[in-house]
Amino acid sequence: MENIYWLEQAMKADFANPLYALALIENEIQWEKYRYLFNMHINIKLTEQYLFLGNKWNKRNAYFYNAPWKDQNLESLKTAETCFRTALYYWDEAVSWAEKANERRFRWINLQKVQFWEDEAFRTENGKLDYAKTIKRELDLLQKVREKFEAMEHYY
Repeated sequence: MENIYWLEQAMKADFANPLYALALIENEIQWEKYRYLFNMHINIKLTEQYLFLGNKWNKRNAYFYNAPWKDQNLESLKTAETCFRTALYYWDEAVSWAEKANERRFRWINLQKVQFWEDEAFRTENGKLDYAKTIKRELDLLQKVREKFEAMEHYY
């Protein structure tokens, strides 16, 4: 939760002077690409954090012996679903920022000190990094588990 809080604060904050960037910034076009990469990276990290958070509430299976806690389990799944849907929102944002960072005019600009961000943008663009698949798989599984819990009788 603390990671999410600080990452969301970073998204709201103004950018510091390029002198304080993690990469050497020598002109406005490098600065623009850096900001796009930064925003993409923060959104990827938020996606990952919301996935981790959602998995704390995701039950992954509805065992018959959990029937007495059916309502609590359904509530837990609801919380997990909210986290996963929020992760999907941030993933869509990350993809949008990656597309901006990969625009043709930036093709020959390489910010070496943030090469990892460059790699994330490339992998996002070519589909090698695709959290949407993971999130959708988690939401599908969550729905199946929810249906099993909803079908349970209360055994006390």
